[in-house]
Amino acid sequence: MGYYDQNDENQNKRKKSNTSYFLAGLGGAIIGALLILLVFPGSGLLNNESTTEKSTGSESTKQSQQNLTVDVTSAVTNAVDKASDAVVGITNIQKTNFWGQGINVEDSSAEAGTGSGVVYKKDGGKAYIVTNNHVIEGANELEVTLSDGTKLPAELQGSDPWTDLAVIVVKGDKVKTIAEFGKSGKLKPGEPVIAIGNPLGLQFSGSITQGIISGLERTIEVDINEDGQVDWNAEVIQTDAAINPGNSGGALVNMSGQVIGINSMKIAENAVEGIGLSIPIDSVIPIINDIEEFGEVKRAFLGVNLASVEEISQYHQQNTLKLPRKVTAGVAITGVQSNSPASRAGLKEFDVIVGMDNEKIHDVVELRKYLYIDKKIGDKVKIIYYRDGKKETTEVTLSSSEI
Repeated sequence: MGYYDQNDENQNKRKKSNTSYFLAGLGGAIIGALLILLVFPGSGLLNNESTTEKSTGSESTKQSQQNLTVDVTSAVTNAVDKASDAVVGITNIQKTNFWGQGINVEDSSAEAGTGSGVVYKKDGGKAYIVTNNHVIEGANELEVTLSDGTKLPAELQGSDPWTDLAVIVVKGDKVKTIAEFGKSGKLKPGEPVIAIGNPLGLQFSGSITQGIISGLERTIEVDINEDGQVDWNAEVIQTDAAINPGNSGGALVNMSGQVIGINSMKIAENAVEGIGLSIPIDSVIPIINDIEEFGEVKRAFLGVNLASVEEISQYHQQNTLKLPRKVTAGVAITGVQSNSPASRAGLKEFDVIVGMDNEKIHDVVELRKYLYIDKKIGDKVKIIYYRDGKKETTEVTLSSSEI
């Protein structure tokens, strides 16, 4: 006969109940730990050693970053190092009248504008600086600011409005760096270049901008005397390196640190961005050589006043100049200077020049360019012209304007 003990039964029930609670609790702990690992995979609950290593690695990285210094050297920085100190600031100082409460105060000098220049030569205790004509135009005094901030009085050696170039000189003892000229004739579209100058004045002196050669042998119409008529076509280099007011006269530099252009202007229109213009250094050199020697540029001289036929009314083309109807281009002579090459060759007022040697002449700009670029003082030139409706020719021996 079996024996049944109620106390044993109760004890077994309590043991089963405790085991269930224990298993349920253990399962919950495991599930909770897994959830934490899923949500926070980097918590390190499973690997304390890994956490320590990561922490140590992070501190090492921070320490490396704090001690890291970078010495960046490139073609650009080398070019800037070579050329930048040769670029100077130029201040145009002019006399002005100040009026206050009806009292005329004595004349005073004031800054009229600032620009840039490039030191290209030292000789005889002087340093020679090329800049733009429009930078020094109208100045009563000129002041040069070197790259280290030293200010020096400057004198105008000479200028040329046709090419917008000028040369000024300062005492050379403070000048340490001279620019090296390159060859603009060897430039290629897409070639990287650097513009160095003083945009917006001396506050931003020595500013560096980088770009490329956007185009070569660009032609820009220039109205020198501001009468609304084109007087000259300037041939320039186009670049997208930023050129702003104050950069005028500064350097356009290649990656060898050589000056290959003198920055002159930019096209500033609302619809235009990134078109800066620079005078090719191959064109600059003969101009500044003449200015150094003569104080001006010596050019072949014809001795006439001119007007393009296309600017003259149809009525005067037919009745005053008496041109054949087929002749719609050329250059009308509106005046002849006495004892000039033109007068000695028999040219007269109302003659219309249509050719020089084997070149057709369509307007005043073409005539000037042929004289100023292709001919020299003392050269002979055959002039083809119309007088009273008939084509004629004559030969002119060109002289300088001083004769």
